[in-house]
Amino acid sequence: MTILKKNWFFVGIALMFGLAFALPGLGEVFREYRILNVAIFLAFFLTGLSLDTSTVKEQARQTKILFAAILSAHFLIPSLAFAFGNLLFPHHPDIVIGLIIIASAPVTVASGTVMTNVARGNVALSLFICVLSNFVGILIIPFTLKLFIGIGQYVELPVLQMLISLSLKVLLPTIIGQLLRPKVWPYLQPHKKYNSIFQQCVVLLIIFNATSKASGELLQAGPQLLLMVIASTVALHTIILVINFLIATKVIRLDLPSTAAFTIHVSQKTLTVSYLVWAGYFANQYPLGLIPPICYHLTQMIMDTFIADRFRKKALQVERNSAVDRDGKGNLKR
Repeated sequence: MTILKKNWFFVGIALMFGLAFALPGLGEVFREYRILNVAIFLAFFLTGLSLDTSTVKEQARQTKILFAAILSAHFLIPSLAFAFGNLLFPHHPDIVIGLIIIASAPVTVASGTVMTNVARGNVALSLFICVLSNFVGILIIPFTLKLFIGIGQYVELPVLQMLISLSLKVLLPTIIGQLLRPKVWPYLQPHKKYNSIFQQCVVLLIIFNATSKASGELLQAGPQLLLMVIASTVALHTIILVINFLIATKVIRLDLPSTAAFTIHVSQKTLTVSYLVWAGYFANQYPLGLIPPICYHLTQMIMDTFIADRFRKKALQVERNSAVDRDGKGNLKR
């Protein structure tokens, strides 16, 4: 029972996949009544309420980190995804578009900061990256998608319409939440764990909705394509983690806590915004397009848990070594 409680989210994923194949028509009901759109609006509203940005101003002065985070998250990663997609899936435009969509999305809101905290990293920097990427990402994602998807000549995108839509669905509820935070959050803070549960439930609904939409195509494509997508997202996320680690340590030369924050958070992408883009502009023509974002989301959740643990162990070792050096008895203690 304890194992089930601890891993309920992964059990939920399996249930969503099973339900999507068993009752694909239920997904149509969700789409018809825009149930998921309402849930996503509430999720970003709660994000605005819970996001403590009081330390962000201090980090905003670090322009080299600002530039590196934006360059990596919104230009380098989409370029890698574009190359990966066209190299590995030249005959599956759904998969190529899906990889570009998740790569162009802003970084995650809660997950990256939580894992940075687990890694004993610079949480203030992680929050800074989160706020910066989500604000900038929503503004430039239509142009990034138009650039890379336009190269492949898959579909014509209404850039202005997408920009307005994403701003209303993502930025607006987040800003409203931030404005109400001083008055509302003190009453909700004792129950903040339910905010995390709600956010994860929204992700489960996205998985169900996307899988039910693509169930026929998935059955037709067979398990080999799905395994290839999973392998490609694992490889892509691994390369992104390595690149961001090298940027943090070799290019902008951050300390260990800031390296953990940069490596983890800049490498993570939000499934929620990816869903809004796919559902609004690609779902009918490319029903398999959200499968790569789902696979990437699950990949980063699993892989970054181990990455965070490695950073945590390294931080603890550094702390122990510093303590030994301070008391002047290093030789005796060793």
